[in-house]
Amino acid sequence: MAGAALTAAAAAPAHADTLRDALEAAYRGNPTLEAARAQQRATDENVPLQKAAGRPSVTTNSQYIEFVKSSSTSLIAPKRNVVANLDLAVPIYSGGAVRNGIKAAETRVQAGRADLRGTESSVFSQVVAAYMDVIRAEALVALSANQVRVLGVNVQSTSDRFEIGDLTRTDVAQSQARLATAQSDLESAQSNLIAARENYIAIVGLAPDDLQAPPPLPGLPDSLEDAVSTALVENPDLIAARERAKAAGYDIDVAGAARLPTVSLFTGGTYNNYLGSLKSGAVATSYPQTSTAVQAGVQLSLPLYQGGRPAAQERQAQARSSAALEQQIGAERNLIAQVRSAYASWKASQAIIESSQQAIDAASLSLEGVQAENTVGNRTILDILNAEQELVQARAQLVTARRNAYVAGFSLLAAMGRAEARDLGLGDDGPLYDPAVYYDRVQGKWNDWAHDPDPQPQSTRTVDIPAPGAEIPPSAESVTETPGN
Repeated sequence: MAGAALTAAAAAPAHADTLRDALEAAYRGNPTLEAARAQQRATDENVPLQKAAGRPSVTTNSQYIEFVKSSSTSLIAPKRNVVANLDLAVPIYSGGAVRNGIKAAETRVQAGRADLRGTESSVFSQVVAAYMDVIRAEALVALSANQVRVLGVNVQSTSDRFEIGDLTRTDVAQSQARLATAQSDLESAQSNLIAARENYIAIVGLAPDDLQAPPPLPGLPDSLEDAVSTALVENPDLIAARERAKAAGYDIDVAGAARLPTVSLFTGGTYNNYLGSLKSGAVATSYPQTSTAVQAGVQLSLPLYQGGRPAAQERQAQARSSAALEQQIGAERNLIAQVRSAYASWKASQAIIESSQQAIDAASLSLEGVQAENTVGNRTILDILNAEQELVQARAQLVTARRNAYVAGFSLLAAMGRAEARDLGLGDDGPLYDPAVYYDRVQGKWNDWAHDPDPQPQSTRTVDIPAPGAEIPPSAESVTETPGN
């Protein structure tokens, strides 16, 4: 299990950060992930909104009227009036609009949950990439700094040998030129390291502190066919596309229901009070000052002609359903391409790691030989400089290949739907977020006055984190070990 591997990584020294620490921090405080969770809660509310259309409704209204001038032909002439009405309506049949609207909303909830899974794995992929970028940048800075030190020694040695006439001014100039280039490369590497650390802070929400080597990625597929078949079943983006296509099918039935009859029960009561204003005249005094009325019945509404609106709405829903079906195919195509590309990148990076290690061994041996031959005059200073540069390039290529292999492997797991918190064994800092908890709480609510507290930001801010520098931890120095130096 991936979770077991990441748990094992927690055994690193307390002062250092592990990949598991970074993933936990992002899971609890990344704003993109928190926003996706909030958006899913908004999607959940579509279910009670659709259910409300099939529930009873109660309305009341009241009116106070002051009769400034009454009609000359009226037999009663009140001066003022208060009227209050209370109406209850219970929908019985709506042509299937409510039922299919609820099904569509529930299906979109499932699509939203899949989207949330996709966002989670996407954020984790960004965390892994940012984590590995910092490790790579630190290693490249260490390589560049070591190269500056080595070339500095070469310049001094070359100058000393020039003073005694053993070398020429050209040899000294070549050494100085390589040192200046190495110093420029170091400045660039340090700038890249700062940028990588800033990106890490933006995604994780914490400053990187002596990042440890990540654990091996378990659960990687044995073949490309296994990766594709797993992704077609478990990838959250494809699941979301399928659910949206299904929901769009329900929308067609909702649109078609606009031409069908609706049936509802109703009852209502009216209270009328003239506030004692019926005082004059024999006719007026024969009427009571208050009156009440109650009515109940069944209402049938059958639309006969609506200007073509229902047909247009149904055709529109069909077109959207067709688009959703095509988008499902498009998502499947993109997924297959994504899995195949990630698999190829992962395999290629593994091969590059092997070849880079061979190149390092060969370049180290070559450097030792060139240095030895230089002592007897068979090799020039330029030959030594070139051999050193080849070794540095081989080590830099190895560092980059290791980063690329890990990121590609994690991306492959993400495409297969196996790079989420539940797969990585997260949860030591608290229970994992369960979108079903909010849905279960709200989907059956009837109360118009129920509300939640005003929202507050959940993600962590980084404004108080100091700007990172380009210093490297001791663990990054291991990549600079050079035989013969």
